[in-house]
Amino acid sequence: MTQPNLEQIAADLENPDSKYRMLALAALRDVAPADAVPLIKKVLRDQNLQVRSMAVFALGLKPTEECYPILVDLLAADPDYGIRADAAGALGYLQDNRAVEPLLRAFYEDTDWLVRFSVAVSLGNLKDQRARDALLQALNSDQEVMQQAAIAALGELEAVDSVDAILRFAQSPDWLVRQRLAEALGSLPSPKSLSALAYLAKDGHPHVSEAAKLSLKRLEEATV
Repeated sequence: MTQPNLEQIAADLENPDSKYRMLALAALRDVAPADAVPLIKKVLRDQNLQVRSMAVFALGLKPTEECYPILVDLLAADPDYGIRADAAGALGYLQDNRAVEPLLRAFYEDTDWLVRFSVAVSLGNLKDQRARDALLQALNSDQEVMQQAAIAALGELEAVDSVDAILRFAQSPDWLVRQRLAEALGSLPSPKSLSALAYLAKDGHPHVSEAAKLSLKRLEEATV
């Protein structure tokens, strides 16, 4: 495989055409984190929002000691809600549990639902029990995507004591919510989970019923 040309990537990151800057960021995919992060930093304050978004998210995929504090600062203080959401998502990819506290702070203090959604997803990725109460609170959101993220994250945390709280979504009008519930229950072994999955296995939407059948199989295999 041809090694990426770092000098060319660096030059393209300075190109006034944003297309070249985005292509340069994409070219960093196969570059080691220690080499990639200094280049990513060149466009973290880019005038083009799409370039900035790509750069912020790239920091989560190229973990170095620099990435965590940069992302925490962006999550806490960037004026653009999209960038704050990107920073929250990138923190989940870093797999650094120091991120739980700044993510929780953003969950409780940020007023934008997209940021809070990204926080919920990342808290699930980090699988840290400190996130449980915030995720239970997120279930009460009137945004279906937030409900989906919270249900999925509670499954990631294997929070068996949350089963009662999420079972109310078994009859959600949103099939994606029901699918996330069916998937999450596969990580939450309990008699109530088995009963709910038997119900969801008969769901009218094929994605929901298939997810429920897979989760049932998973729970049955875990008890063998």
